[in-house]
Amino acid sequence: MKSFACGDVVPGCEARWVCSTEDEILAQVGGHAASVHGLTELGPELIGAVRNNIVVA
Repeated sequence: MKSFACGDVVPGCEARWVCSTEDEILAQVGGHAASVHGLTELGPELIGAVRNNIVVA
């Protein structure tokens, strides 16, 4: 399992995910980024920041 905490990239955000793969986390983060943070797409820098902060759960 892999986990990601949004607060590691967006200070103050308490959203967290635990998924089987990085791709599953990225899909969940994409929806969260749109609905909570108002981002319409995840750019390469943001995707890189997310990937760098995914840890084995």
